[in-house]
Amino acid sequence: MEREIQDYVQALASQKKSSENTLGAYRTDLRQLASFACESGAQSWAEVTPELLAGFVDELNRRQYATTSIARKIAAVKSFFHYLRASDAISSEPTSGLGTPRVEKYMPAALSHDEVERLLAAVTTDTPAGQRDHAMLQCLYATGMRVTELVMTDVSDLDLARGHIRCSGRNGRERLLPLRPVAQHALAEYLNDGRRALIHNGAEPSLFVNHHGQRLTRQGFWLIMKGYAKTAGISRITPHTLRHSFALEMLGRGVELRTVQELLGHANISTTQIYSHLQQARASSIDSVLDDIEALQESSLRAGDKRVPAAPQTAAQR
Repeated sequence: MEREIQDYVQALASQKKSSENTLGAYRTDLRQLASFACESGAQSWAEVTPELLAGFVDELNRRQYATTSIARKIAAVKSFFHYLRASDAISSEPTSGLGTPRVEKYMPAALSHDEVERLLAAVTTDTPAGQRDHAMLQCLYATGMRVTELVMTDVSDLDLARGHIRCSGRNGRERLLPLRPVAQHALAEYLNDGRRALIHNGAEPSLFVNHHGQRLTRQGFWLIMKGYAKTAGISRITPHTLRHSFALEMLGRGVELRTVQELLGHANISTTQIYSHLQQARASSIDSVLDDIEALQESSLRAGDKRVPAAPQTAAQR
């Protein structure tokens, strides 16, 4: 059963140009199904029945997988069996009655400006690794890059003289992303000092390297980021949190949605519009707080209490 999984993953890689993350996720999902099928008595993919697949989904629900994870696993299973049927490895598809759970749209988790400052302040730059980590976080917050894009950048992609970094996004799309001065400074410090101490091979192309002097992985970055988030007292954080925070800051500065879409590398502007909804929700929340303060002030003044501080002005009022 493993051979068919490998053939399928190879087909995805060559025909659909799927990303390494997608290939890895599909490989893991299908191996999980293969393990469940073997435990259920199936010795080949041809022996997998609709009832077995339904039992697999029930097991995922029992183990309390997130709805998004279950939906992805089901998508992988359907695509895999379609591939097997098209290649005549099986005589019929057992996935025809397999439903997909409804995935609710979610608002991306983003940090406030204060939380971003705390996260960055948690990094000390008195070691080569600290200089690397500071440069990575500053680069992410300055550009909105995906973590996968960040760790795949090479030194040759960075142009500090012009103040930008080249990013290879999904489906081979490249974009040049401007760097803020603080990010340029952090990257220059890392290149001139920290990176030289970390690399063991002068020919290493990777911009960000681990303690072995080799390219840092996405998983390695996530462990680093979680450590700093814990130090900063930030509990809700994901590898994409700084990307979301960047998008909200750009919109808050008045940058047009289409420009933010280009910076983020979104193929469809509807994906970028989620940030507009989040920005509006945040603004409504702030307005609600200000209304409460003003109501409290008016109530206290009517009671003769002159000591209540004035409500803070909004940006528009200032």
